[in-house]
Amino acid sequence: MLYGIAAAAIALFLSAVLAALLRVPALRLGLLDRRQRQRRVPLFGGAAVVLATCLVAIAGDRTGIAPLGDGIKVLLAAGGAVAALGLIADVWRLNVRFLVVGTAVAAAFVVPYGDTGTLPGAAAVGWITFVALAFRALDHADGVAGTVGVVTAFGVAACAAVEVMDGLVVVLSVFAAALTGFLMHNWPPARVALGACGSLFSGFLLAATAVIARAGQDPVVGTAVLFALTAVAGADVLLVLVSRRLARRPLLRGAPDHLAHRLRRLGLTPQGVAVLLGVAAFCAVLVGVLAHTGWLQARAVLWVAGGVLVVVLGLLRVSVYGPARARTGRAGRQGGGGRDARGSRRAVRAPRVPRAPRARGALQEERAGGRSGPRTMARPAPVYGPRRQPEAARSSPDSEVRRVGRSVSPQVNASLRVRNG
Repeated sequence: MLYGIAAAAIALFLSAVLAALLRVPALRLGLLDRRQRQRRVPLFGGAAVVLATCLVAIAGDRTGIAPLGDGIKVLLAAGGAVAALGLIADVWRLNVRFLVVGTAVAAAFVVPYGDTGTLPGAAAVGWITFVALAFRALDHADGVAGTVGVVTAFGVAACAAVEVMDGLVVVLSVFAAALTGFLMHNWPPARVALGACGSLFSGFLLAATAVIARAGQDPVVGTAVLFALTAVAGADVLLVLVSRRLARRPLLRGAPDHLAHRLRRLGLTPQGVAVLLGVAAFCAVLVGVLAHTGWLQARAVLWVAGGVLVVVLGLLRVSVYGPARARTGRAGRQGGGGRDARGSRRAVRAPRVPRAPRARGALQEERAGGRSGPRTMARPAPVYGPRRQPEAARSSPDSEVRRVGRSVSPQVNASLRVRNG
């Protein structure tokens, strides 16, 4: 008991310090996540959670105060591999296929096939992979993934405590404390984010420990319990998939269409969104824990499923995509026009009319007139003949008018003659 309290306190403090320290290199390296259009959040908060959880748990096992067991060591090793894969995705932006395959391979090493069987074990691998990717998608707003992760960790730890799995209880308690320390920097407005490293690790650890805690029991009740423990993350994934499918948008292209985005459109503050989703996760996790202990029947999880369905159908009515961009093609160039990225009407330019050729004399006259006075529009001279000169200019070459558009005073001419001799 005392070790559990001390380990949780150390994990909380270590995670908070590491999150503050790792924020600086993330800013220098440009590893940032875009939040609320203009704000950028560093992504190394997940590394702080992973390091704090693994270091405290391994220290307790090495000192002999809280032995974890061989299965828990393999679980931490697989979780660390998933976290490393997520860190690579944060730095180099890996394709989702690599994340799916890597997480599935890591999940295949932690599923207890002797208790679950082959086919249920394969289904458990797929479920662990789904939950890990769902938590990665849940990290789309400040404080959401951390709050839901802490609540879920306490629920899974309660299920493990009922089954007298002390190693799982220690790991989950340390993990919940590490997430709490991370939330000190991730609460809105966030100064650091989980990123793929921390979110994949969180979802993988929670799903794998839930599968281990439910292994060897009724598969129907186990399926209901596992669904209730991760109902919020599953609702977010279902909402995004259905919304993008109905809008005919690419499923893997990011968009502000998650749970927190739609709740913000309804007028909730960022803090209110995190609290509301935390309360929803607590209600669903409570039903799952009571169903696991036998205090409730498995059919009670249907209320959780009904709530998820109502939330998804209700939030689908919230508009998040905005007007579609008009295609600019031949029709737009011919006068059809279009809309820009903000949805405003673009002005259509008139077709350019070529200018008529001007004669050489008219061009010289226009240039000369532009030097002395305002520019005037001169008519182009006919191409078939030279421009007719005035009689005064042809009779007297020393006339007062020497250039077109400029007159010279006779007094100035006289002074110039005297000065020049």
